[in-house]
Amino acid sequence: MEQQQEKKPDQQHHKRPEAPVPVLKPGVKHVMRIANTDLKGDKAIFVALRGIKGVGAAYAQTTCALAGVNPTKKAGSLNEQEVQKLTDVLMHPAAYHVPVWFMNRRHDYTDGEDKHLLLSDLEFVHDNDIKRLRMIKTYRGFRHAAGLPSRGQRTKSNFRRNKGNVMGVQRKKVAAPAAGAKEKDSGGKGKGK
Repeated sequence: MEQQQEKKPDQQHHKRPEAPVPVLKPGVKHVMRIANTDLKGDKAIFVALRGIKGVGAAYAQTTCALAGVNPTKKAGSLNEQEVQKLTDVLMHPAAYHVPVWFMNRRHDYTDGEDKHLLLSDLEFVHDNDIKRLRMIKTYRGFRHAAGLPSRGQRTKSNFRRNKGNVMGVQRKKVAAPAAGAKEKDSGGKGKGK
């Protein structure tokens, strides 16, 4: 028993090896600032751009192509002209003839323009849209206000956490036989006396 409990020297707790720190070439920045967002300099630029809210994989590739930047180039090795060009393409995609279907805010409610929103603008407009739906008392507005799905999903078994403190299914209590019934039954074995 004692032999099994004792640990052998080679079975001691081993510490997990620390993650290697990326070694960058001299002159390569660890953090890049593009479109008011800090991006990791050790990643490829098309991967790093996805760290900006409102930029997905396809939009990052398109931005790199329109700016004339190699998408696999490390973000930390970009020069100032490339950073400025990428920021300009991200902020003003219509000026670079990005197709309308590529934008995330087509036919805006307030001014009717096609836009691609990023960062805090995206969150602000999204919140305002939900407030407007609540104000005009649409079905979607009511569902957002209640914290329930607004696209027709069933809610019997899913979306449980959105419903608040709801009791689960409880088992019915078995009623104990009445005291008078026990006295009658204990009198004899048969049906009749």
